[in-house]
Amino acid sequence: MAVATDRRATVVPVRVWRSTVGKKTAMAVSGLMMLLYLVLHMLGNLKVFFGPEDMNGYAHWLRTIGEPVLHHEWFLWIMRPLLLAAVIVHGVAAYQLSRRDIAARPVGYVHRRRPVSYATRTMRWGGIILALFVVWHVLDLTTGTVNPDFRSGEPYHNIVETFSTWYGNAIYIVAMLAVGLHIRHGFRSAALTLGAGGSAARDRALRVTSDALALVLTAGFLSVPIGVMTGLVD
Repeated sequence: MAVATDRRATVVPVRVWRSTVGKKTAMAVSGLMMLLYLVLHMLGNLKVFFGPEDMNGYAHWLRTIGEPVLHHEWFLWIMRPLLLAAVIVHGVAAYQLSRRDIAARPVGYVHRRRPVSYATRTMRWGGIILALFVVWHVLDLTTGTVNPDFRSGEPYHNIVETFSTWYGNAIYIVAMLAVGLHIRHGFRSAALTLGAGGSAARDRALRVTSDALALVLTAGFLSVPIGVMTGLVD
């Protein structure tokens, strides 16, 4: 009896994941986790406007979170796999839902559907752009592999070096515009999936919130390369 119960407990999550509702829920939850990270990451990035001491001090503080219970940098190494898991779940769920949508209508529509927003049409490509950008971002500001003059423990210097190059600015700006479009559509979709909609007033509030989040995050992230390009950060 205990064995049968254990098997049922194991099978339920698999069945939930295989369902369309389960995939949409997993995509919504993982998306909101990444959104929270982006908000915190943007706020941390803005430290660059207070000078190298503040920025470098903030980076050092991140490595000491949890001490003395946690060892140096343990918090970051706990968070990285969680974020990676969220990215993987989000991407896999998005891909599989897209394949299901295509399989459900293998023949094109006879009548033209209601036009969708630009953000909706570009969600797939936006996701691919962001996935590639994450790899570049890690190689640039974490490992320093592609940074022209990387210095370990000096994020302020590394940021200035990155945005002193035309390609560093181009890659980052394109990626942040993709982030804004992704959030503008994704936040509202996630909220609706998790049951936050249901009335005209709530739908309007979700649209306004999605637009505001997208605008604030895009502007916040883009302010860093613009600050370097204009000499405000040097």
